[in-house]
Amino acid sequence: MKFVLKAVLTLVGATIALLLPAVAAPTDGGAAVRGLYDALLGAMHNGQSLGPRGRYAQIEPVVKRVFDIPFMTRLAVGSQWSDISEAQRRQASEAFGRYLAAVYAERFDSYAGERLEVTGEKESAGGPMIMSRIVKSDGEPVNLNYLMREEGGIWKIVDVYLDGTISEVATRRSEFAGILRAQGIIGLIQTLNAKADSLISG
Repeated sequence: MKFVLKAVLTLVGATIALLLPAVAAPTDGGAAVRGLYDALLGAMHNGQSLGPRGRYAQIEPVVKRVFDIPFMTRLAVGSQWSDISEAQRRQASEAFGRYLAAVYAERFDSYAGERLEVTGEKESAGGPMIMSRIVKSDGEPVNLNYLMREEGGIWKIVDVYLDGTISEVATRRSEFAGILRAQGIIGLIQTLNAKADSLISG
């Protein structure tokens, strides 16, 4: 399993590297990550009173603004992307965006002194990487790196790496592959919306 995951991570990383332009100058990608963290902290501070739906309502617009959802969906769907209609691409992107926001709303549900910090920026094979960490209430740090992509003068997140190695897009691509084989793109859209609905309802 570790070998397969490593192969998937390598493939997705190579794909992103081909699709993203090389950038040497610093970006304003840190502002996008800070915007996400501000929204997450706001939802956490009021987590209990907001409930799952309230947290989702606060986080979802920010997720849509700071993540390049269509690009991430394209990578997560993989080769089948070229075979689906434009309408299905929009539906898949919308469903993935809802699911991603619902996951954040579920994970960041309360506040106990955690710190969400942007710590720097570096170049990677895929493009600029914003480095950050989440310091848990017990002081344990969790490193999260955000791969950025520029479009129309705006920098957006296109992948998230846990501990610098575990790719969110690669994980979702592996997860989606079985659904796509069994149910096709319509099944994936329905599954993502159902999962989002379940998380939002609590």
